[in-house]
Amino acid sequence: MKTSFAHFRCQQYVMACALALFAAPAAFAQVASPELLSAQQAVQRAVQADADQYAPDLLASARQGLEQAQQAALDRRQRKTAPQLALRVAADADLARARSEEAVANAQLKQRQAEVAQLQQTLGTGEGRP
Repeated sequence: MKTSFAHFRCQQYVMACALALFAAPAAFAQVASPELLSAQQAVQRAVQADADQYAPDLLASARQGLEQAQQAALDRRQRKTAPQLALRVAADADLARARSEEAVANAQLKQRQAEVAQLQQTLGTGEGRP
């Protein structure tokens, strides 16, 4: 006759409980904190805003900080510092995005100013009139 699930021997019961206790923290460690997810999204937004071109130092710092925050989240001793690191990463990435957007806006402004100056010169000299 086969033994049922209810008739585990004491040793097997202890092994099953130990496995459950050791597997639970590993499963929780894989879940990213909201701060870490926010930092990852901030880095992605900075990349999409061409921060590689306009704010490479800030973006590199944010990427390095993101790696550190991810490692801290996995390390049991450093897990408490991970949210703080992630918040700093998000701030760096947001600053990189803002500087990139500012550089793009300034370039567009200069282009428009040059176009206006050219049009004013054309109108002032009478060129382009029939």
